[in-house]
Amino acid sequence: MKIRTNLYQQPVGTPLPDWRACAKPSRHIIQGCYCHLKPLNADLHADDLYAAYALSPDDRDWTYLPIGPFHGASDYRNHAKGIESDVDCLHFAVVDQRSGRAVGTLALIRMDPANGVIEIGFVVFSPLLRRTPGSTEAHYLLMKYLFDGLGYRRLEWKCDSLNEPSRLAAQRLGFRFEGIFRQAVVYKGRNRDTAWFSILDCEWPSLRAAFERWLAPDNFDAHGVQRSSLAQVRATI
Repeated sequence: MKIRTNLYQQPVGTPLPDWRACAKPSRHIIQGCYCHLKPLNADLHADDLYAAYALSPDDRDWTYLPIGPFHGASDYRNHAKGIESDVDCLHFAVVDQRSGRAVGTLALIRMDPANGVIEIGFVVFSPLLRRTPGSTEAHYLLMKYLFDGLGYRRLEWKCDSLNEPSRLAAQRLGFRFEGIFRQAVVYKGRNRDTAWFSILDCEWPSLRAAFERWLAPDNFDAHGVQRSSLAQVRATI
């Protein structure tokens, strides 16, 4: 790759003469085939979400999050009311297309429209959503909105470096591992070394094609089991 230099022969980054700040994500419904994303509304979604989360046999889903576990529906509803009005983050309920019930949440956080950088966080999927086409589609819908709709340059995923399921999920979705920020956060009375992952806008077209091919109805048999994994599909593109 050619190294660009300035008049002092110092190496400099790629020029972006046409760059303009992105718009901040707005509160609107993002429609999919298996699910749709709705801006979180405690009155509409909290009871469904708490009931869906309560299907987990224990509280391990909350271990690596700064929130939860919640003790009763009212406790979760109070939490939902608080994040519903959060001006710094945009929380979505993942609504199952067939049942019409909210079965998980995820959020857009650390928004930096000036530089075109944003993060997906607070991903909490219930047993009704995990390992379904809708769980993958929920991420795809947000990525498509951010890259194609708003023109973001970089999408981030961060998690506790010890959170193996989250790290594997990031890599399955096409995020690239960037490294560990040591002693980055204190939460729930303990240290967190943070693992960083990202997707760049130049990587998105091939990832989008893989998502769309994987989500196609003919990739699933009559029982909803995938014929090809997302990694297998991505390897062919």
